[in-house]
Amino acid sequence: MLRLMNSGVSGMQSNQTALDVIGNNIANQETVAFKGSRARFQDMLSQSQGDGTSPTVSAGGTNPTQIGLGVKLAGIDTIMTQGIMQPTNSNLDVAIDGDGYFIVTKGNTIFNNGGTTVNGQAGITVNNAANQDHTINQPTLTASESQVSYTRDGAFTLDEQGNLLTSDGYRVMGYSMTNGGTDSMADDGQINYVDGTAALTANDTSLKTLRIPATVNDGANTFRVTSFSIGRDGVIIGTLSDGRTTAIGQIAMASFRNPAGLSKEGKNLYSASVNSGTATLRSGAGNTVNNNSDGYGDALQSMLEMSNVDLAQQFTDMIVASRAFQANGKSITTGDEILQDIINLKR
Repeated sequence: MLRLMNSGVSGMQSNQTALDVIGNNIANQETVAFKGSRARFQDMLSQSQGDGTSPTVSAGGTNPTQIGLGVKLAGIDTIMTQGIMQPTNSNLDVAIDGDGYFIVTKGNTIFNNGGTTVNGQAGITVNNAANQDHTINQPTLTASESQVSYTRDGAFTLDEQGNLLTSDGYRVMGYSMTNGGTDSMADDGQINYVDGTAALTANDTSLKTLRIPATVNDGANTFRVTSFSIGRDGVIIGTLSDGRTTAIGQIAMASFRNPAGLSKEGKNLYSASVNSGTATLRSGAGNTVNNNSDGYGDALQSMLEMSNVDLAQQFTDMIVASRAFQANGKSITTGDEILQDIINLKR
């Protein structure tokens, strides 16, 4: 009876966890880019009542006699399938149609390639100069510099300085652009004019804070940025008051060998874990050496990726888990009734 009751307790605890996971999935059904989870169970240690025997000349073999001791949680998996795309009316909304992640940071503004900074800090370097593996140079990311996170929530906003931000103020990271001459992001934070109709190349050796400025300097004059667009490769092109176009920057993307291993930070953010692997960055536009840009997906402007939670499946799973919880509770009450009958044998 004690085994019966303990098995029932373990079943109630495991199914309660499953109901917690299902409840969280349902609660986040409208959360942008939310990835649903599932709970998996496994049986606990079985107590052996007798060992198995091998066949003999006179009799066949027998199987081991074992009694299971209940169930336990095997793991909670994050389902990383892509959600549906929802059109919006905002040109700051960006969805990733693929497996990539936006790179965001909380800390000082980053616009410098290195050395002395003016109002920001040195750019986060990328390990692609020698071997082109496009991984973030992790030793540069100290607590005093920047806290790097990853997200698929592309509901971006701007602040008064034109910094491209997430809803919680994390700055979106990317690359500066050049057409073989001037770099679009100056070390003092100024955005320079780079002809948007020319052949463009991104400086993907350093991640910087992306800005959509109010004005752009072409070396002689300052022109107002009247509008902007974001291409499928993440390149931001601004339209100036005189009709010319200028390349402002490119939104960077990262991918992971095991995205289900990412740690959820809340606020639609993820951080790399020991089992997710190191973030591999997408090659910048115009770079042809070991280019890996095809494996990240397209940036879709004025679109948002919605949750991948299937409500019909969640409600079905909720019914099953709820009934399993009740059944395990019934096994406890049955064990209690048997114990009561044993106690009543002596009156």
